[in-house]
Amino acid sequence: MHDQGTQSAVMALVLAERETILTLGDLMMEIEGEDAVARAVRDLTAVGLLRREGESVLPTRAAIHFDRLPL
Repeated sequence: MHDQGTQSAVMALVLAERETILTLGDLMMEIEGEDAVARAVRDLTAVGLLRREGESVLPTRAAIHFDRLPL
């Protein structure tokens, strides 16, 4: 899976499980490619779609708002 695919998988999982606090380790267990997952979390955090609190990975308010918009 290339980086955009990994980013998409990370966002989908974090948004689907937003009521549960996921850790970076949780994401790495669910999505193949530990290095790719770490890069995806880093890049998504840099653009403001995810936030990190220690090992926890959470969607930002902006990401949640976008996810709730009708397509």
